[in-house]
Amino acid sequence: STPASAAPPPAAVLERLRAADAVCFDVDSTVCTDEGIDELAAACGAGEAVAKLTAQAMGGTADFREALSARLGLINPTRAQLEGYLSEHAPALSPGIAEVVSALQARGAEVFLVSGGFTQMIGPVADALKVPRDNIFANTILFDEAGEYAGFDEEAFTSRSGGKAKAVAHIRAVREYSRVVMVGDGATDLEARAEGGAEVFIGYGGVQVRDVVKEGADWFIYGFDPFIDALRD
Repeated sequence: STPASAAPPPAAVLERLRAADAVCFDVDSTVCTDEGIDELAAACGAGEAVAKLTAQAMGGTADFREALSARLGLINPTRAQLEGYLSEHAPALSPGIAEVVSALQARGAEVFLVSGGFTQMIGPVADALKVPRDNIFANTILFDEAGEYAGFDEEAFTSRSGGKAKAVAHIRAVREYSRVVMVGDGATDLEARAEGGAEVFIGYGGVQVRDVVKEGADWFIYGFDPFIDALRD
């Protein structure tokens, strides 16, 4: 079946996107075609059980922190397993995302990666897109001295429900930006369009189309080509 095509962006979205100080992207199923936690789980032999919990978390049916804790507990990754996974798996970038990021950067917009995934796995994604690692807002898996799993950084914005909205609001306040756009595929991304956070939310359906996101988005796209076109004057 041919993919659905995006409607042209509403004038207000186009204007704000072109004038954006910052554009924040979700990573899993947006910047990348996969869900990092599911890939790590599969590599550690806990794939099926974890995929079920991921679906519940993205659907908004489970508390995010509880789901994160439960999934990581099932995976129980060692530092060696995580490093092994990263050495064997290059980031699975969505078609067109590299062009989108460079076009935004050429316009003077700062690009951020805001994710419920893990800094260790998103670092290589940022490097591939020439996004500074300081612009990653995500969760960090912790290990003890022996390299065994020791939980996750509970101070991270995105370790809890509503965390993406808080991360985007933090970025906007600290960097003193006035125009911020959020792009993503999930309900947690849609939440980032809030007072003091993102002005505009662009829904991405290139991997997963979620009805609540499609209906709530200011603009909904099924691939990044329309986004690239929108940045061309």
